[in-house]
Formats: sequence, C-alpha cells, structure tokens
Amino acid sequence: MHRLSTLLIGILLVFLTSWGGVVAYSAHRLGCLEPVADADSGGTLPPVLAGSAIAGQRVYASEGCIACHSQQVRQTSVTGSDIARGWGVRPSVARDYLRDASAFLGSSRLGQDLSNVGVRLPDAKWHYRHLYNPSSVSEGSVMPPFRDLFEVRRIQGQRSDEALDLTGADAPAAGYEVVPTSEAKNLVAYLLSLRHDYPLPEAPVKKGASVQ
Repeated sequence: MHRLSTLLIGILLVFLTSWGGVVAYSAHRLGCLEPVADADSGGTLPPVLAGSAIAGQRVYASEGCIACHSQQVRQTSVTGSDIARGWGVRPSVARDYLRDASAFLGSSRLGQDLSNVGVRLPDAKWHYRHLYNPSSVSEGSVMPPFRDLFEVRRIQGQRSDEALDLTGADAPAAGYEVVPTSEAKNLVAYLLSLRHDYPLPEAPVKKGASVQ
C-alpha cells in the first residue's frame, strides 16, 4: 500500500512539473509580451486587426479552416524549412499571436500555410473565386467549395461590381450573378490581414528576404 501511494505521488509530481513547464510557464511568458513599436508606420506590431478582419476570424473558425491550414512559419519541419520554400521571411513566434483571441496555429497542412497569405495572394477577387470553386484557380486542389458563403441573385439593372467573374460550369444562369455575402467579405478581409513579414526583437528579418 505504501509503495502504491509513493507511485501515485510520483506520477502526480511528474504531471504537475510537466504542466508547470509547458503550460503555466508558457502562459506566463505570453502574458508578459507587449506590442513593439513599428518605425515604418508609427504604429505597433503585431498589427491591429480591423473590424471586418475580426469578424472574418470568427468565420474562419466556424468554417473549420484550421482542419486543413496552419498559421505558423516553421524553422524546420518534416519536409524542410518553410523559409526556404518562401512561405515566410522568418519563423513565427509567440508575439505574432498577441492580438488573437484564439491562435489558429494548426497542425495539418492539407492546404497551404496561411501565415503570410495576405502577402502572397493580396487579390481579394482571387480569394472569392478560390472559396467558390478552389480548383478553378488552383489546379488539383482538394479543398471543398464554400458556396454557402455566396449568393446567387437576379441582376437588377447593371451587374454588381462585386459579382464573381465565373466561366464554364461555375457561371450562373443568364440574368443572374454570384456575389459574396458579408461572411465571405469578412473572411477574405481576415485572410488578407494575415502576414508575419515584419521584424520582431526575437525574430529579425534577413535583408533581402521575401515571401513568395
């Protein structure tokens, strides 16, 4: 009985030590972090998300995008360095997520890493078409379409400036157009806000480095 008690106490101590080192210490260190001054803009880093991007972050969560996309530039991974691929100019660090209520780091990469998608793909129209039919702009994509984020409606007078330029099987019937809903607009605003290409004290950017 005495040996069993000793064993259980030992297991508890190991658990508490691991929890303290991995969870409590990390949370404490993150809580000590603060934004840093941005000499170029006069603001602070990480950048503050706009209202539409904040709303888009909620759409990103509700649509389950984290299941297939990560948001972390890794120094090294199973298949090499994300920096060598041109996916980022430096590794992602804890301060990058200081503004986030939830950090969507992700672990699976069935799709691209999105840490710098706002730099790599800054065209909102591309993102709308990608959400409506991924394979139309990314050949061989296994991403499912998110057509529930769009509205098919009859054209009233002139065609809307927001209407998607769709061809082939994606094109709506004559006299109709496909336009993004407010959720789609917010999601794309969030995607365009994603960038880890700025220097931080613990993650400087090498001269000449660029996101591809």
